[in-house]
Amino acid sequence: MPSHSVSPLAPIHPSSMPSPAITPTHEEREKEKSAPWLVRKLFGSLPGRVVMSSYETLRAAGTSVVCLSPWGDSSPVVLPCIQFRDLAVHAIVAATGGAALVAAPVMDSLAAEAITDLSQEIFVDTVLDKGFERTAETIDHTALRQPLGSLLSMDGTRLETTAVKVLLITLKYNTTMSDAALGYFRSSIHGDHSLFSSVKDYLAVEKGWFSPYLFASARRPAIPRNMSPDIVFCHSPFLQGDYQVGETLLKQSAFIISFATPTPPLPAPEKHQHGAPRFLHHRSPQPSSAEPELLHAALPLPPQPRRMVIMLVGIKPHRGIWSTSARPSESIMKYILLNGSPAIVVPVKIGAPLVAWYTLTLEKLWKLSASEIDYADPKSKFGGIVEVLFEYLDTCVDWERFEGPWDLEPKRALDAALALLVTAAIRSKESTEVQQELDKERAGIAMWRIP
Repeated sequence: MPSHSVSPLAPIHPSSMPSPAITPTHEEREKEKSAPWLVRKLFGSLPGRVVMSSYETLRAAGTSVVCLSPWGDSSPVVLPCIQFRDLAVHAIVAATGGAALVAAPVMDSLAAEAITDLSQEIFVDTVLDKGFERTAETIDHTALRQPLGSLLSMDGTRLETTAVKVLLITLKYNTTMSDAALGYFRSSIHGDHSLFSSVKDYLAVEKGWFSPYLFASARRPAIPRNMSPDIVFCHSPFLQGDYQVGETLLKQSAFIISFATPTPPLPAPEKHQHGAPRFLHHRSPQPSSAEPELLHAALPLPPQPRRMVIMLVGIKPHRGIWSTSARPSESIMKYILLNGSPAIVVPVKIGAPLVAWYTLTLEKLWKLSASEIDYADPKSKFGGIVEVLFEYLDTCVDWERFEGPWDLEPKRALDAALALLVTAAIRSKESTEVQQELDKERAGIAMWRIP
């Protein structure tokens, strides 16, 4: 039976947000403010007006680049009418015992998922499939019981990428352009414990490598430049094609590590039965004694329990430039899969994000050599990458539905699977096919919620 626990990444209801500490009185609101006479004279003079004009020009230029471009790069695109969505930043206790930071969007509710016939929501065309062989079955859970070192040495050829598959997927939609409800996750492994980056990281654009997936389908991602998240996730707008894109990439993967199986749709409740409420109001599972508890937005119960697929994927525009991927009422993009990288499937809670991606691109992962893959040291660079992914997924996974090896602790099994995924990503640098077909700046670990 699926649990009704809610992910800490779920949107936050506006009613739980704190109100301003000081509310101005009626007299204060209607009191005219005045500046000193000398200041008014200086500002009104010709030199003062020139200085103020220059200041306003710089200020306008500065505010126009506070976010990455919707395509996730540093293109000088001005978005003058963006209304930034409110974010509620709160800390949660991570699986490793530290404090991870979550910036969740503030929303009244999420729309119910009206899933009908998905057969015409996307069209898939295989562009390249040379030497890409898919195993008929998923990896046996017995493999995950072995120590990672012996597993990788024994099954090294499985994690070696020798071929890629390029899929051209057209996703159809009937919505107009709207802002994507984004959230941000930062792991507890960082020493600064802040979601906001330093000045040296202000121009970093890696966190937006997967933005074209959203923007090409009329969902504008406004990612602040001063944010330094490990994971960027999106809750809405929901498109029916999102599920089918995730399921298609899962079916086309070379091999799968599955900890969840698809379940049949829940039967319609009879009229005399009360059943479960359609919307759940759930408080954060990690309340703080110093701060008020955050009430999550109204979350519709899915018609059946949801899963999530985690995989290494690359994206490319349809014809050379990203603007060709955005067509009226449809997006068309290339997705690149590697035959040496597994797809991981886990069961997820209510409120788990629709789409998410790790901000560490394949270009960054390739900076780790094979000799730096250290499974025994969790404080190594490799161990830190795996820990970030595990902490994020721990907030999403429904452990009551987790189907791992019966004699292996579930979290240990997921950690081992993530280590395999990261190892495959690092080793993919040695593949000639990957170097030719993949854009290392537009590739990384992405996640889709699926039925």
